[in-house]
Amino acid sequence: MFAWSLGGNEILILLVLALILFGAKRLPELGRSLGQGMREFKKSISEVGDEVTKAGEDTSAAKK
Repeated sequence: MFAWSLGGNEILILLVLALILFGAKRLPELGRSLGQGMREFKKSISEVGDEVTKAGEDTSAAKK
């Protein structure tokens, strides 16, 4: 069994704690900023992958 797996009860407890700590007004704001951060991270990873692929293509074309 993995040490980091969360069941339904654990997730519910975490959500209740987040609601208590941050309040109902602040949770949508936090979710929105978390989503934006994840989109920016995925975009950056994609851009780096594209650059690596392009550099590999340029290198293989130069060897021919």
